[in-house]
Amino acid sequence: MLALRCRWLTFKPCSHLPSNLLRPTYATNFRRHLSHLAQSPTIQNFASSLAQTQPYFSLSSEKIHILSNPADFYAKLIDLIRGAEKRIFISSLYVGSTETRLIETIRDTLHTKRSLHVYLQLDYNRSTRPGTSSTAALLVPLLKDFPDRCHVSLFRSPKLKGIFSKLVPPRFNEGFGTWHAKIYGADDSVMISGANLNKSYFTDRQDRYVLFSSAPELSSYCFDFLKTASSFSYKLLPSSTPDNINTHPVLCWPHSSSHPDHIESQARLALSKLQRHYNAKSGNIQERLQSEDSVIIFPVIQAGQFNIREEEECLRQLFYHLEAVDGRHAAHNFQPLLSLTTGYFGLFKSYKDLILRSHVPTRIICASPKANGFYGSKGISGRLPGGYTWLEQQFMAAVHASRSRDTGSVSGSVELKEWNRQGWTYHAKGIWFSPNAESLPVLTLFGSTNLNSRSAHLDTELSFVMLANSITVQKKLQLELRGLNKFAEDWKGDRRRVPVVTKY
Repeated sequence: MLALRCRWLTFKPCSHLPSNLLRPTYATNFRRHLSHLAQSPTIQNFASSLAQTQPYFSLSSEKIHILSNPADFYAKLIDLIRGAEKRIFISSLYVGSTETRLIETIRDTLHTKRSLHVYLQLDYNRSTRPGTSSTAALLVPLLKDFPDRCHVSLFRSPKLKGIFSKLVPPRFNEGFGTWHAKIYGADDSVMISGANLNKSYFTDRQDRYVLFSSAPELSSYCFDFLKTASSFSYKLLPSSTPDNINTHPVLCWPHSSSHPDHIESQARLALSKLQRHYNAKSGNIQERLQSEDSVIIFPVIQAGQFNIREEEECLRQLFYHLEAVDGRHAAHNFQPLLSLTTGYFGLFKSYKDLILRSHVPTRIICASPKANGFYGSKGISGRLPGGYTWLEQQFMAAVHASRSRDTGSVSGSVELKEWNRQGWTYHAKGIWFSPNAESLPVLTLFGSTNLNSRSAHLDTELSFVMLANSITVQKKLQLELRGLNKFAEDWKGDRRRVPVVTKY
């Protein structure tokens, strides 16, 4: 869909000039054209606006690696853990009960690296589901054997508090908000994904995976983000009862100055302080934008329950600058194209409105019902794939209504496709931006956000905006998007019947 057409590959030189002169000249001009598009006033203005409030980091292209499948993600995760010398820092929703190899790899590395510390930031409700196979129970032996070097923090959403927290049953309590950030780091390298630590995410559940190797500043930020979250989280400890020390975890609230039901102000203050601290250290954004091979990373936090809405502001600014394109930009072939994907399609209303009002063409990939992670589930959750179909139908109806109102205008088109791969589920999420339909992506949003109402209001998310002047990274983004589109089919949701009980 966004394939780059390298016309110079079939260029026939004039007979009076040697081909070895013409061909490199055209290729060089082509390269400069792509870099110029990445540095267009629209992109520069957006980056400058974002840099006023957000931290940002500049990396060289050779330190950025975009993985394409779950097996590579798992292999790289194991490599990061085994190679760690000083710190392993992991943020995820939970650790799957069958991930004994992952836990044993951490154990072996702790055993051989005596100065190594391990930090895990997970979700409280998801990690303490009843039973001996919970994440908390899985981690107790590590805590027992390495009490001074293994640190586990569990975030509990303050939306569910008091007697109400005891009445809402397990699994349903996760509907009141979770810790959703996905960070997998070791020493000065860090991998950002939307994937959790469970077998399906290592085998047949498609996500996105961006690895930053030897990136000390970005890694330190991610580590400090986890340490900040631990300041308003529970601590997981092994039981003090000798007979049950291997199986029964203890949850401790170590913060005497606050109550776990009332952490909103504390969390907002701590996260805001983190962002201000790193923003002040970020340097001159204009200097970094001028480099032809620069790659700039902006972390954005979305924690609606703490009234931190950086992701919302980021996307609002992006669409604002895209809509401000004037004739001079058009003369440079700046006709932007946006690609968006989410495994749980139910766009947050503000994002849906941005798309419907925009003149920028938008290509969307959602999960087909069979690629939805809840397909075939028992009980109420089994209705969720049909519920997402209903949301898709509502969205496309709004698209058609918007087109009808904008007859004769230059309103952007919206195309919806569904991802379908036999035996796989879909969990990828994010945004790619290209200056025009034939150019490489120069900007992407990736991380934990599903871009839906839950991500906006309930879950605590960390995502990243990456602006790439580097053609090497642009090509990697193009390959990533092409790989997702390989299994994207025409949307069939308009032909599916959704039961009334699922709609309401």
